[in-house]
Amino acid sequence: MRYRSILLLSLTVPIAACTVGPNYHPASPAALGVPDAYSVPLPAQARGDLTAWWTQFNDPLLTSVVERARANNLDIAQAVARLRQARETLVQSRAQLLPTLSGSAGYTRSQSIVGGTTTLPGGATVITGRGSGDTLSLGADVQYQVGLFGEIRRTIESSRAQYATSGYDLATVLLSTEAEAARNYMLARLYQAQLANARASLRVQDDNLEIAGFRVQAGLVSSLDAEQARSQRATTAATIPTIEQNYNAAVSRIGVLTGQAPSALKAELAATQPIPAGPDSVAIGVPLDTLRQRPDVRAAERQLAATTAQIGVAKAQLYPAFAISGSLSTDASKLGNLFQTVAGQVFAGLTQAIFNGGRLRSQVRSTEAAADGAFALYKSTVLQGLEDVENAVVALDSAKRRAEQFTIALDAANTSAILSRSQYRAGLTDFVTLNTTETALLNARNGLSQAQSDRATALVQLFLALGGGWDSSADPTAAIAPPASNPIVRQER
Repeated sequence: MRYRSILLLSLTVPIAACTVGPNYHPASPAALGVPDAYSVPLPAQARGDLTAWWTQFNDPLLTSVVERARANNLDIAQAVARLRQARETLVQSRAQLLPTLSGSAGYTRSQSIVGGTTTLPGGATVITGRGSGDTLSLGADVQYQVGLFGEIRRTIESSRAQYATSGYDLATVLLSTEAEAARNYMLARLYQAQLANARASLRVQDDNLEIAGFRVQAGLVSSLDAEQARSQRATTAATIPTIEQNYNAAVSRIGVLTGQAPSALKAELAATQPIPAGPDSVAIGVPLDTLRQRPDVRAAERQLAATTAQIGVAKAQLYPAFAISGSLSTDASKLGNLFQTVAGQVFAGLTQAIFNGGRLRSQVRSTEAAADGAFALYKSTVLQGLEDVENAVVALDSAKRRAEQFTIALDAANTSAILSRSQYRAGLTDFVTLNTTETALLNARNGLSQAQSDRATALVQLFLALGGGWDSSADPTAAIAPPASNPIVRQER
């Protein structure tokens, strides 16, 4: 009856126990400062599907680069490993709801002297008998921490929220990797265009230098024209090494982002291709759509939930802790007699902190401060997300308008350069005018290329700001992949 009462108590106490600490409730959009609409002009369109936004650029190689980065990037692999760790932490937290059972076994062999002694002739004494015995023993111990005030459940609640946080962190790294791979692809194409512009100008400037030399030899102009032509050509040629350096950095970065050596994609990207244009417009929706889609916002919300649960864990330390433990043991000299006599004991006890110098209450205040900080981080992440969207929208509009004007400027500069070259050959204008028009043409070409790259990059940033690149309706914790090939772990296995 006594054992039954203790067992009944151990089962009913957790049911009747209370859970201290605040219960988490998500903050309202108003508390987070979320407006009903963006402050920049946008078309009244529902949000589009941005799960695979890189395919909207209609560039097969760009699609391939982003897909390889998604599959092989090492930052993503690290985020998956952290997600696996968080899952195991949740498993360990849940295990605290169950008793801990341990067993022991032992074997003892002993020898003892039996009988007496005999004195031999000459005075020697010998033992007349010996005895020996074997003892087998088995034991089991069980321990159970009840958690009267919900500290175990709050710990599980916190671990579950941390697990979800790690899932959203993985999605955040995934989106960032996609955007970085696409951005460096756009840069690589920009540098290819700049190299083409510089080399085209060099060919023209070589002709101008040759013509200026002929005119100097003919006595039609002074050597000033030849020196100006030489200076212009050298200035243009000096820009090429920097552009080549930037191109190499962009291509090397793409290689590393795909989990390969920096030189892995140089051959694939060597052929000059135009900068991808992308879609003319993007359906953005309202701010709440963005906040539901962005994984960093959802990670910050789950982190706030985890930190709030820790307040309950800390507060529970101020109250009594109830634990139950028991043990069973048996021993015998023969295996067949092992369970003839079994001894057992059960202990149930309460412990209460009486004096700790204010440490426990300080821990409560510390977790409350951490929750305040987590809320501030959550709100900051929300506002930062809205800022990212509006900045990307403005940057996209700016790049579009600049591209339109540079297209006009390029057409005018090209016409001016053709006329100046013709007039200089005919001796109708001086070299300063020719130099000015050639410089304007190069600047217009580079300006248009830069505006096109800026537009593509702004699109990438907008897709990232909107949280595109993953399926927000799916559980991110389900994305745990099989462990990567780790030579150290493989050796141990």
